[in-house]
Amino acid sequence: MAIRIKLHPKREKSLERHHPWVFASGIHNVKGKPVNGETVDVVAHDGKWLARGAWSESSQIQVRVWSFDKEEVIDKDFFTRRILRAQAGREHVINEQGLTGYRLVAAESDGLPGITIDKYEQVLVCQLLSAGADYWRDTLVEVLAELYPGCAIYERSDVESRKKEGLPLVTGLLHGELPEMPVVIEENGIKIAVDVIKGHKTGFYLDQRDNRAIAGRFVKGKSVLNCFCYTGTFGLYAANAGASSIENVDVSSLALATARHNMAINGIDDSHVHYNEADVFKLLRDYRDQGKTFDVIVLDPPKFADNKAQLNGACRGYKDINMIAMQLLNPNGILLTFSCSGLMPADLFQKIVADAALDAKRDIQFIERLSQASDHPIGGAFPEGFYLKGLVARVC
Repeated sequence: MAIRIKLHPKREKSLERHHPWVFASGIHNVKGKPVNGETVDVVAHDGKWLARGAWSESSQIQVRVWSFDKEEVIDKDFFTRRILRAQAGREHVINEQGLTGYRLVAAESDGLPGITIDKYEQVLVCQLLSAGADYWRDTLVEVLAELYPGCAIYERSDVESRKKEGLPLVTGLLHGELPEMPVVIEENGIKIAVDVIKGHKTGFYLDQRDNRAIAGRFVKGKSVLNCFCYTGTFGLYAANAGASSIENVDVSSLALATARHNMAINGIDDSHVHYNEADVFKLLRDYRDQGKTFDVIVLDPPKFADNKAQLNGACRGYKDINMIAMQLLNPNGILLTFSCSGLMPADLFQKIVADAALDAKRDIQFIERLSQASDHPIGGAFPEGFYLKGLVARVC
């Protein structure tokens, strides 16, 4: 008999709307003794069956739902169906943009909570961030090896959130043989080097792909400051689109070396590109004091808020950095500014940037709202899947 999780009275509404999380505070009792990651059934207080999911003994999110279909068994066939569905949903963008690197599985938004899978040419990189995902690791590897023969499978479960699930941080080869790093992927006809072992996240920021292309529309003949550039791909698109000068800024010398390499493998003469190993926060202030200006500035900082307690501090950080960037823009300059903090509401982010303009004593017009690329979908019942917010603003 399946292990059964009974909810407190009136705590079933989110599951009835197919939101995939059950919090510990909503659980009345547990019938049975589930091990971490094991499949359990969730029922309402009156016994009505609601969902089937993975048990997490340590997390505040104590069940993550695999299925809302009572007849659906969680087994190898289940994971095969979900991965095939995810692949089919991305074929249009793969073909349209000539992608050899894309997000194959976007966790809850693809009905696979805690599971992220990115494909870089012939390498699949998995992040297994929940107890349920960890429990099914071997089955997932088996499914992926069958669906993508010839691909190496590498794990990058080195994210701090695994500790909330009572899980250790893990990296390593799960199947096949890794090619020599970096792997070179293509998007929109542009080549990008990716190191899946040492790179950020699973190796690269696939979610900014559409925004890189949008940035290219504003840069022809313009001077561009690309802040927190990582491996320089906003700058790469800018060079391809005819920017007159580009400055890529990052604290990592390794990232900047890859940025230089990315220019080379695309056959771009980077004599007009400067690679600046520096702290962006300090550099922007120095440039303001020096009276230096640019036509276009890209602000793509790391996440400022990992939890609600950090949100107020994140607001101050976003306001400060956007204010200084605006002070460096020439009249009618373009600011592309982003927040990858999932806890930051889009409307609040826009308000912060608007307030920063007031402090900078500049007028601002928002001309585009940006989000994550379409291979990072947002499940209709899972608004938390919307994490990347961006704005294109004209600063007068």
